[in-house]
Amino acid sequence: MELPTALRPIVTFAHPVFMALVLGYTLYTGYLGWQWRQTRKESDIEKKKELTRQNFNQRHFQSSSILLVFLVLGAFGGMAVTYLNNGKLFVGPHLLAGLAMAALAVISTALVPAMLKAKEWARSAHIGLNTVLVGLFFWQTVTGFEIVQRILDSMAKGS
Repeated sequence: MELPTALRPIVTFAHPVFMALVLGYTLYTGYLGWQWRQTRKESDIEKKKELTRQNFNQRHFQSSSILLVFLVLGAFGGMAVTYLNNGKLFVGPHLLAGLAMAALAVISTALVPAMLKAKEWARSAHIGLNTVLVGLFFWQTVTGFEIVQRILDSMAKGS
């Protein structure tokens, strides 16, 4: 399947722009999770009531559900754009980190039922997996910028 020439730049740069937004959303979702953890751990009753009214648990849950969709679509979207533009995938750090991120997001989400049963091991694993995911996301950003730079250089030479 060949992309029309006019659409190539749009399709090519849609993935990096989308993923930059998803990185910001990931950090926001992590913030909500951290706030929910602080709420659960708060010992001062009045402060805990105040924090509870902010619904960090529901906001984190909803944000995480959306984030899971964004991460999986971002991984597959990036592979699809690469394949459409080049007729193949390039197996390297960017692809492998993206696949690992999608896998970590799914595994982290699978821990939710155990977390709802107050299993502390599941909470610790969830936090650990998501910390690794965020670290990979920053690595993904670095490798993504390198790829975008190569594409821009290639486009500049072609015009």
